Amino acid sequence: MTTRARSFDAAAASYAAHRPSYPPALFDAVESLTGRPLAGARVADVGAGTGIATTLLHERGAEVLAVEPGDGMAAEFRRAHPGIPIVRGDGDRLPLATGSVDLITYAQAWHWTDPARSVPEARRALRPGGALALWWNDTDATVPWIAEQEERLRVFFEVEEETHRTLPEGLGAFATRSVTWTRRITLDDHLANLASHSAFLVLGEDRTREYFAGERELLSPLFPDGIVEEQYVVSLNVAVV
Repeated sequence: MTTRARSFDAAAASYAAHRPSYPPALFDAVESLTGRPLAGARVADVGAGTGIATTLLHERGAEVLAVEPGDGMAAEFRRAHPGIPIVRGDGDRLPLATGSVDLITYAQAWHWTDPARSVPEARRALRPGGALALWWNDTDATVPWIAEQEERLRVFFEVEEETHRTLPEGLGAFATRSVTWTRRITLDDHLANLASHSAFLVLGEDRTREYFAGERELLSPLFPDGIVEEQYVVSLNVAVV
């Protein structure tokens, strides 16, 4: 798990360039489920990566601090967002004072933690009445071409089912919300986004190159103008502690 988590450091620039962002409706839902506006809230965005979620929280008026363990990702974050503070650390060892934040967010990052350590750390760092928000941004398998691509990925990596999205215990009940959204990008960018995922980053160049040659051949007839409309579902989970 650690090897895959740290694999992003070598691909930080590509990650920043090609990974999808998040829609405004997601942050509306965060405010609704936490019961407070983001503006003025003290927020720690853990596993911040290159700052995709962090910058959007900042734009909503949050006093946000990025927490990131990886050298390459932190360097890319500092290059792109010099005005937003970042500290080194992870969810298992939060570099935060006790009771210091209103909200802790994990955008695509909770599954890299050890809940036996990250849950007590979240409870420690949150002020009374604070909240933990976890979300994942997944391609929408109700779209036929996306479902077919996901099945090819499962077969290629010999994955039976998704197993790392279990919500942690010890924080009370989670409120959930799903947000569907789309983006239009080039086929090249679509494939580059896929290639920035950890499974490919640790696979090796030869097998990765072979997979994407086949994927391009399959997708090109579906998108003859070279523009792909990706549809996503963001699964948001919020616990107020």
